[in-house]
Amino acid sequence: MNAQWRRRLWSTMFIIGFFVLWEVLCWVFHVSDIVVPKPSQVIVTLIQRAPALWPHTLQTLYTTMVGFAFGIVIGIALGVLIGSSRLAYDVAYPLLVGFASIPKVAVVPIFVLWFGAGTVPAVLTAMIMCIFPIVVNVATGLATTEPELEDVMRALRATKTDILWNVGLPRTMPFFFASLKVSVTLAFVGTVISETVASNRGIGNVMMIASSNFDVPLVFAGLMILAFLGVALYAVFSFIEGRITGWAHRKDEFAMG
Repeated sequence: MNAQWRRRLWSTMFIIGFFVLWEVLCWVFHVSDIVVPKPSQVIVTLIQRAPALWPHTLQTLYTTMVGFAFGIVIGIALGVLIGSSRLAYDVAYPLLVGFASIPKVAVVPIFVLWFGAGTVPAVLTAMIMCIFPIVVNVATGLATTEPELEDVMRALRATKTDILWNVGLPRTMPFFFASLKVSVTLAFVGTVISETVASNRGIGNVMMIASSNFDVPLVFAGLMILAFLGVALYAVFSFIEGRITGWAHRKDEFAMG
């Protein structure tokens, strides 16, 4: 067994051990279901409520991915602009930091006022949650491009667009994919925030109704679904990152992917 498979085996064992320990502690200390349900109860709830949960899961996934896609487009555009222009950096960066510091739950009512309750506020909330990490990482990648590479391109009579396309953006790819793995989880957070405030569909809405009915196993079932979706998309982007930016990794002992 090579080191990679051994590492995966150990990680799987630790994850299973975590849920086993959770189950045992609930039994030993007689923890009430209203406080913390057992993992077995959560799994039973997922199986029993699967037909009802499935449409809400698809709604949350769809909303998150649409908002995430818009966030990628806007984040790349702003990141390239800020990373390529000192003036844009001085003007736009403080505004972005200030906007990112605003609690997004405070922005949702404004979106509801503008667009009404439903999918649109959830898409916009997911979008604004993931823009900032993408902008920061893309701008950082462009700002840390080796000057020697740019000098070589200028010696070959390359334009600024040529340098950006052939040197800047490729060197930014490791930063970009790192931001995607962070942003996709933030996008789920934004979607759920909006669904709990201004939607009648989605996992966030299910969790809000379940909590008001003291159906804690269903609340934890919603958390499990969100965790699974987040991990699955994180794994997808890690796989794509490994195929596209494998050249940037010098070692993998502490690799994030």
